[in-house]
Amino acid sequence: MSSRDPTPANREKHAALDVARYRDPILDSINEGVFTVDLEWRITSFNRAAEKITGMRREDAIGQRCSEVFRANICQDACVMKRVLTAGEPAVNASVFVVDAWGARIPIKVSAAVLRDIDGRVIGGVETFQDLRQVEELRKRLKDKHTFADIVGKSAAITHLFDILPQISDSDTTVLIQGASGTGKELVARAVHALSPRRKKRFVAVNCGALPDTLLESELFGYKAGAFTDAKRDKPGRFTLAEGGTLFLDEIGDISPAMQVRLLRVVQEKSYEPLGSVEPVRADVRIIAATNKDLGTLVGEGKFREDLYYRIHVVQIDIPPLKERREDIPLLVDHFVAAHNLLHDREIAGLSNEALSLLVHHDFPGNVRELQNILEHAFVLCRAGTIDVQHFPPDLTRCAAREFIDPRHRMNLKVVEKSLIQEALTNHRGNRALAAGDLGINVSTLYRKIQRLGIDTPDRDGRGKRS
Repeated sequence: MSSRDPTPANREKHAALDVARYRDPILDSINEGVFTVDLEWRITSFNRAAEKITGMRREDAIGQRCSEVFRANICQDACVMKRVLTAGEPAVNASVFVVDAWGARIPIKVSAAVLRDIDGRVIGGVETFQDLRQVEELRKRLKDKHTFADIVGKSAAITHLFDILPQISDSDTTVLIQGASGTGKELVARAVHALSPRRKKRFVAVNCGALPDTLLESELFGYKAGAFTDAKRDKPGRFTLAEGGTLFLDEIGDISPAMQVRLLRVVQEKSYEPLGSVEPVRADVRIIAATNKDLGTLVGEGKFREDLYYRIHVVQIDIPPLKERREDIPLLVDHFVAAHNLLHDREIAGLSNEALSLLVHHDFPGNVRELQNILEHAFVLCRAGTIDVQHFPPDLTRCAAREFIDPRHRMNLKVVEKSLIQEALTNHRGNRALAAGDLGINVSTLYRKIQRLGIDTPDRDGRGKRS
């Protein structure tokens, strides 16, 4: 009997051999890892890229269950292939970790689809996966470049802050931080303390706007036993607790004129008297004050003492609102997603194009704090995969719906990219080199993007010459 005997068993065997003969070279030419499984989850094909990524030889992988080869973080309860075979629908770009032959965790992005025979019956599944190690390394380098003392950003304002923080921290000068609510004033104050010679002592924060005068006075200066009816024992104030360290006075623009007088004495004389005491106490404390108000305007209106203003206004740090530094939003998003992944033991891949576009164009009246709350809300609703617009708070999506009723007019990444480039060019009066530095790209790349996106550039290049 010929080996090509046309029995059903032989026909099926030779058909499989013919498929493999043509299939394997094709799959081996693909840069992404590709493997197929049968209905018992056993690997039936395994291309060269899959060998390279996993460190597993093809002959060792074929015949094994895919969970034994990949040992992914989702193999037990959230297998992408299992979901695909159960639902009959493909999955695209799910982010997971696998463990290679040497025990190293490898970030990959997988897509999967059902395999059917010529009669439409499901016979298994196919999965492609992309090695994201280089992407993660580039992302880490970018993060390191645009992160300093837990402050994240690449805008001109934040880059300037990175430059001056070490010098400010190294001195013992009083600092005034001005910025709208939610911009991260306390984060900057903590960074100044952490970089200063006082970092081994305590950082003590007081919200001056949250307490009436009587409580604020006892909180700041403490009191002696018997100072008032309920004072059974001595209580140290925040100045005492911060001795040798840093005292952060948040919302200092809200304190009363009487409290301003008491605070002025401490700043001037470096001493204070606890309530009920007649002996002054020396204060070795660095003061960092913060406000969401314009203290200069309050001085002009007679609502804030001029002498105290100049005492705390030795060095001023201004933090612009988030809507004035939109190029920082994608970095902040990555930062908060990574933090929430770690906190909640998740593997959220990031945001969809539409979701990120919505955030980049949102005005953020609550600034960075609002962005953090939006992403925290999204993590409650999004259990895996990619955060999309429907995972955002209803108020935000309703606002987006009003602005972008027609889906054809929804923003995409090209719009976001164009907006960021235009903003960077405007901030630097057309100087391509400075704009490229802000954007974290090469000047040649910036020129290509300007041409590709059809961006109108300023008449001058920011150096006094025609562009």
